[in-house]
Amino acid sequence: MQMTFRWFGADRDTVTLEQIRQIPGMQGIVPALHGLPAGEVWPLEDILAMKAEIEAAGLTMECIESVNVHEDIKLGNENAEKYIDNYIESIRSLGKAGAKVICYNFMPVFDWTRTDLSMPLPDGSTCLSYNGIQIEGKTPEEMFRAIDDNSNGYALPGWETERMGEIKELFAKYQGITEETLRRNLVHFLERITPVCEECGIKMAIHPDDPPWPIFGLPRIMSNLDDQLWLLDAVPSEANGLTFCTGSLGADAKNDLPAMLRKVGKRTYFAHLRNVCVRESWFNETAHLSRDGSLDMYEIIKALYESGFDGCIRPDHGRMLWGETARPGYGLYDRALGAAYLNGLWEAVEKAAK
Repeated sequence: MQMTFRWFGADRDTVTLEQIRQIPGMQGIVPALHGLPAGEVWPLEDILAMKAEIEAAGLTMECIESVNVHEDIKLGNENAEKYIDNYIESIRSLGKAGAKVICYNFMPVFDWTRTDLSMPLPDGSTCLSYNGIQIEGKTPEEMFRAIDDNSNGYALPGWETERMGEIKELFAKYQGITEETLRRNLVHFLERITPVCEECGIKMAIHPDDPPWPIFGLPRIMSNLDDQLWLLDAVPSEANGLTFCTGSLGADAKNDLPAMLRKVGKRTYFAHLRNVCVRESWFNETAHLSRDGSLDMYEIIKALYESGFDGCIRPDHGRMLWGETARPGYGLYDRALGAAYLNGLWEAVEKAAK
């Protein structure tokens, strides 16, 4: 297992590589070329420069998040093949740079959805939260403005301001796109890229829907164990795998996360670990400790370990605490605390097994 930290780059992140390197047990960085729009080829020289910067700080770059999938691929329209060809070129370049895992998602329009980026908690910290009732009363454009207005001035993944102008157009394109259509387009995408992934030593790890239910009537196809098993069976190559995000999957109380991992752990190549406090159609993110939320993080780590997981883990979204101002969910302090806690759980499970 390798403990990692998501980082947006020196010019886009309040957290520095020097700070990340000082977190106990921290080994790797999960980066991306965030300045490139979805669909563009990632230049090899830019990837190598990013890797050199990370390795100069004493950290590794084995897992990439995200090489974003262009909406035309999800829609399966006349431009899809062109953008899949571009994606293949990016895979080849990442393979040459030594990357091993690419985390991506196949969610229409929105990578993730929250209704509050700074919900106050009793201890004085703030967190990301989701209230389904608030979603019902807003248009997608209103949601977009709310996210943008409360992001502390940072572009949030999937909610970049420049995408505002395409929202109405995208929703029009998704009219008539069903779950079946989206599944078919996902399988086609994977069938095209899988031979290249096998050749380059890259494993694809799809991120689950966040939250794991339909938003604004858009289809969802990666929300539970049945969805995961369907995808692994549809494209049985070892290059086709999962990102197991406990905060996303755990937002649905019907998902038994340890039981899911015992079914799909061998094809899980990346893990986003965070805790959430769950109510019906509502959840908020919490500190990583089991007692602070609805998820048993010890049992999740135990199931991950027992499945033979040997990929990258990162402490997912953190709270804002101790006066920190940063991109919501991506400050230093709470994610550093989370990494230490998760490393402690892993050590306990590993020693108990021996």
